Amino acid sequence: MSGRDPELSSEHRLELARAHRLLASRNLATRLSDYAGKPIHSAFAQMPKPMRRTMDRAIERAIQECLKLALTSLKGAPKKRPSTRVASALAGVAGGFGGLFGAAGLPVELPVTTILMLRAIADIARHHGEDLSTLEGRLACVEVFAHGADRGVRDSGRRADVGYYASRAMLGRLANEASSLLLERGATNLAAPAVAALTSEVATRFGVVVWERVAASAIPLAGAVGGAAINVVFMNHFQSIARGHFMLRRLERIYGEEAIRRHYQELAKQRL
Repeated sequence: MSGRDPELSSEHRLELARAHRLLASRNLATRLSDYAGKPIHSAFAQMPKPMRRTMDRAIERAIQECLKLALTSLKGAPKKRPSTRVASALAGVAGGFGGLFGAAGLPVELPVTTILMLRAIADIARHHGEDLSTLEGRLACVEVFAHGADRGVRDSGRRADVGYYASRAMLGRLANEASSLLLERGATNLAAPAVAALTSEVATRFGVVVWERVAASAIPLAGAVGGAAINVVFMNHFQSIARGHFMLRRLERIYGEEAIRRHYQELAKQRL
């Protein structure tokens, strides 16, 4: 760590450690397996190819809808404490619908759940002082969907995340390119190459976690009840990621991004 890095207050050291715990525990498969009572990866391997293609399209559509909502509807608001229980309950209702119709209901239910998650993420962002009147703040909410995958998960032979800050560096570059285009044109053209590249990257990373959820849904549970419970776990997972993400961004506004990144990486080394 650089000797020039500012010293964090005791309160902020605790907050940094909490953010690290939240972001280092990005394994939804383990959480879902604990609920289902059995590993979920074997169920994933049995998914038919037509269903995979349908779900991949649904995942990309869900992220497109979230990006559109972020660009047009997210507003700054007083930094009240986010209602995470309400968001989880609504996600449970949506998951119950998906559970009633099985895999066939997921392409309909997923965009609804994802938009509910985005609104919960935005509440968490506001609570931690994020200015959602800026394009950067709104895109930071969408970015959360790309941080939910565990480092060790693979999707179609591709590695998911290689670390929180490494992931942010790539997403930040794509977000900057998309922001420049959107600010220049004053429009929300999701088909523009720079915007489509950001959407595709977020959808690919988000898809790793969605497929873990799909695999859990394929294990015989209790229909709508099982689907609701899985969706609550799914929602809670991304709310945890959002809390860690926006805690770090708040600390970065106080101490500088580079300083917090080095403190974070030093903390990660200590916990290996």
